[in-house]
Amino acid sequence: MRLGAWTAFVTRHRRPITLLAVMTTFAGVALLIDRPKGTVIGWFSLPLLVVGGAIFTWGVWPHGATSPESSQSVASHLLSRLTWHGRLVPLFPVFGVAIVLADLGYNLALSGTPALLTEDTIVLLAAATLLGYNFVPARFARERDFVLLFFLSLNAILVVPLLAARAYYANFESSVDVYSWFALAPETSAVLSVLGVANSVHAVSGSTAPGLTFTPQRFPVPVTVVITTACSGIYSFGIFASAFLAFVLTEYERPSRKMWLLVGLGLLTAYVANVLRMVAVVLVGYYTDTTQTDLQNMLIAHSYAGWLIFMGWIALFWSLVFRILPRYSTQDRDLALEVSTRRHKNICRICSTPLTPIVPAIGCSCGAHFHRACALTTGRCPACNTILAFSNLEVTRGI
Repeated sequence: MRLGAWTAFVTRHRRPITLLAVMTTFAGVALLIDRPKGTVIGWFSLPLLVVGGAIFTWGVWPHGATSPESSQSVASHLLSRLTWHGRLVPLFPVFGVAIVLADLGYNLALSGTPALLTEDTIVLLAAATLLGYNFVPARFARERDFVLLFFLSLNAILVVPLLAARAYYANFESSVDVYSWFALAPETSAVLSVLGVANSVHAVSGSTAPGLTFTPQRFPVPVTVVITTACSGIYSFGIFASAFLAFVLTEYERPSRKMWLLVGLGLLTAYVANVLRMVAVVLVGYYTDTTQTDLQNMLIAHSYAGWLIFMGWIALFWSLVFRILPRYSTQDRDLALEVSTRRHKNICRICSTPLTPIVPAIGCSCGAHFHRACALTTGRCPACNTILAFSNLEVTRGI
């Protein structure tokens, strides 16, 4: 597909293209940070990240469409304040190196193992973002701001509370499963009870995580599931919350009430989906036929079904979000029109074929041009989404 045709296609289908970019990138980050154990799908993380980043770069946020001077999103204002109006941006590499050294020092001095665990991966990815921030060209300002906000939010949601809990309990050598105790195990138990599955939540000897015991329907042998932080789905929740927050802040100009309501709704429903994910794992064990297949089935559900359930919910939620949020911010519309006028003035914005003096063409007030016959078919300008009133349009003979 030619560049002009691709750009026109993206303009007409921006929402599904954005949804595809969000889903692909989310899946890649989720597999990188929270790899399903004992499966091969974790190897798809890098290809998914590359594909998702490419769709964002050339589809959702075309290069040349933004610059530091023209960007007026909520993210740009927020980062301006956090960086003391840009004065701290040149020091980002220093901060990145300091974070790497702090993480390695923490592992050697306080952690029970020097190995790089999931939290270390999250911290090091944020450090890498700071190290590479100033090397990203200005025309990709929105992309780099999105990545920076994403990893800062991810650390704020997943790493900072864990460090605070470890400091509070003076236990730096093992995971402190506060989230599982207070925000997952009791809620999972309540949902299972409503579904008719008798269960109990209790402490497990030798573990800081809660245990949930139930008796499968087909054989009277109690089964205990230990809900550790790594198995709770908190990482998927954190990835979704960070991506959703970073995207909304980067995409829109001002924090409207609708936008913040959607952010709150997104976080709440992500939490509910995480509880249902754990419920699904237990239900697989509850309806298992034999003791030999019980553990195996739950592991498969934990590695595949839980992850796929969460991904399906993410797709549903984002598709609803794109229907509720405005299609373009004011900035996006102005930039889209500028790019359209500059790059595609000789192409019909509806059928993506060249405009010629032979076939009558029509120009919208926004600067977009298209064949008169195409405009009669659609009745709406694909650039600014304005209903075409032909009495107010300029009739030309090509551009």
